[in-house]
Amino acid sequence: MYAIVECGGKQYKVEKDMLVKVEKLDAEIGAEVELKVLLVAGEDGLKAGKEVEGCKVKAVVTRQDKFAKILVFHYKAKKQIRKRQGHRQPYTELKIVAIEG
Repeated sequence: MYAIVECGGKQYKVEKDMLVKVEKLDAEIGAEVELKVLLVAGEDGLKAGKEVEGCKVKAVVTRQDKFAKILVFHYKAKKQIRKRQGHRQPYTELKIVAIEG
């Protein structure tokens, strides 16, 4: 059984006991979070649209961290203009506890 959920403007395919890194959420470590369900696939087939209104995907926050640093480098040829900048995107790691529906 799996589900397609939306979190932070992105969609993720999740299964029970799976770890998922999503956009940073305002939640403490150990807090339970409910995700918006778009599709559920199980033994009884696919459910989507109005059929998934009663479905729930519950997850527990396991970690708040940042991804590895990426370097952003801008330059203009033959002008001696160089600009280097780093970025680390924050994320929240979720463990999927249950898919109901």
